[in-house]
Amino acid sequence: MALTGRAMVLLALGIVPVLLVPQWVTLVTWLALWAGLLGVDAARAAPVSDVRLRRSTIPALRHGQEAVSQLQVLNTAPRVLRAVVRDAWQPSAGAGVTRHRLVVPPGELRRVSTGLRPWRRGDIRAAGVTVRSFGPLGLLARQRTAHVPGLARVLPEFSSRRHLPSRLARLREMDGRTAVHVRGQGTEFDSLREYVIGDDVRAIDWRASARRADVVVRTWRPERDRRVFIVLDTSRLSAARLGHAPRLDAGIEAALLLSALATRAGDRVELVAVDHAVHTRVRGAQGAALMSNLAEGLAQVEPDLVEPDWPLVAREVRERLSQRSLVVILTALEPGAVESGLISVAAAIGRDHQVLLASAEDPDADRMRLQRTSTAELFDAAAAERAELERAALAQRLTRTGARVVRRGPEDLAPGVADSYLALKSAGLL
Repeated sequence: MALTGRAMVLLALGIVPVLLVPQWVTLVTWLALWAGLLGVDAARAAPVSDVRLRRSTIPALRHGQEAVSQLQVLNTAPRVLRAVVRDAWQPSAGAGVTRHRLVVPPGELRRVSTGLRPWRRGDIRAAGVTVRSFGPLGLLARQRTAHVPGLARVLPEFSSRRHLPSRLARLREMDGRTAVHVRGQGTEFDSLREYVIGDDVRAIDWRASARRADVVVRTWRPERDRRVFIVLDTSRLSAARLGHAPRLDAGIEAALLLSALATRAGDRVELVAVDHAVHTRVRGAQGAALMSNLAEGLAQVEPDLVEPDWPLVAREVRERLSQRSLVVILTALEPGAVESGLISVAAAIGRDHQVLLASAEDPDADRMRLQRTSTAELFDAAAAERAELERAALAQRLTRTGARVVRRGPEDLAPGVADSYLALKSAGLL
């Protein structure tokens, strides 16, 4: 049972007769009358046990999109249901109006809708549905909270898709669908054409030139059906917040853009999310199926406050890849990476594969390095400068192992990784 504000106002009105006739009999009479009205009102309220609740299925949505949760309220009681229904969700669901007033005649059904605008990816769940059934006077309410399962999966936003058209245009140029042809080690033969001034003499096909009595050169196109193995670090390094989101979200955006680009290029993509164990693995799909599987798999990935297990990554690469491939490691360049074995693992992988290591940098660190107006800011700038020197030295050591290092802000990491992939493909290093 729950008292309403109307009941308390009615009780307060009893001060008037008590002041006019200041006797105990007056007070007791008024309290008895008030209690009787509450009892009658509660008896006329529809039993909440006779209210049936059912929730409709919510389709998956992307981060930043809106969804609607529909709740069906069926009154099986013989009385009219005058109720307030509260459809509660976890805070990250971004629920709008959660309280709904209803009048449901006996045997009828009503639907209430709660707008959701989740502000983080992953699974969001309903917290419970509370029904308050009021009597005709609105003095007392019967109340019950029921667990009505509700689940909505929020997929990654993939805001970096805006960079995809320009990268696909460059890919089409490399792939020979325009007049531009490239050549290099590890590329596939495309066609023959006449030699023009400026062509590389190493591209001349002497046998074909002898048959045609004219100098012809070979044109090449980037190899297809290569392997791209993406390692997404979900350890403590990915939990640091860069702006309003953790570093992990920047890595997810980079993985999605690279996967969309690589699958359009005809390459096979595989992704693992790993810290001290492999938590998510996506493989064996192409095109739209790959992007759908990636979105589903990455929706529930969360940082874990543990150290990364780089030898585990090396074992995964060794077991999964039998030919030369591109291994993309999305992590953070921090001084602790030396002790964790990142450099030695990158060097070991680099002997058989091309390694691309991408790190999302903190944009606040650059601003901290430039602000030196006070003593406190000067010390902060010195600490930020030292950290930057250590990260730069670590990047140089990784470069000496043959790895390519991409360091960008969280918004620029995804296009930076895509550009490095295209550069490697254009140079024939994949």
